[in-house]
Amino acid sequence: MHEYEIGDFVSKPVTGICKIENILYLNLQDENSNKLYYLMKPVEDEKGKIYVPVSNSDSRLRLCLTKEEAWNLIKRIPDIPTAWINNEKMREQNYKVAVKANDPEALVAIIKMIYQRKQKRIAQGKKWTATDAKYFQIAENLLYMELGVALGKPKQEICKMIVDYINQSRLDE
Repeated sequence: MHEYEIGDFVSKPVTGICKIENILYLNLQDENSNKLYYLMKPVEDEKGKIYVPVSNSDSRLRLCLTKEEAWNLIKRIPDIPTAWINNEKMREQNYKVAVKANDPEALVAIIKMIYQRKQKRIAQGKKWTATDAKYFQIAENLLYMELGVALGKPKQEICKMIVDYINQSRLDE
């Protein structure tokens, strides 16, 4: 029994959100050994095709956030702690782990941390580091892609929506 259906949006580490287009055997050998694959299309890459073995999918896939879960995450953003690490080498390792973890909350923590680091560096008259810039872009892309799919909005609008929401909720307090 496979847990995802055709048409489901799932999140795959590093790639981001994919739509399950089909569940199939790749060849006769697979059919004999009953080895099914999900054929997935990344939402960011119309021509892309990814095959993931159904049997191995638990560790690699999860369902895209629902609309409700997406809003719950946005509401919690101000309270999600940032994992503060001063050691440069450890920091990049942490970024990698968070991106691979496929956990939206971990992405939020990274985005917040890098943003705060950037503000700090700017205040000191420094530029932000290439590593920070790279992972900020990766984390934002993955997070906004998923929230966009969950909320039925274009990825480009998500950042502004979050900022507006957080600013509004601060005013309401």
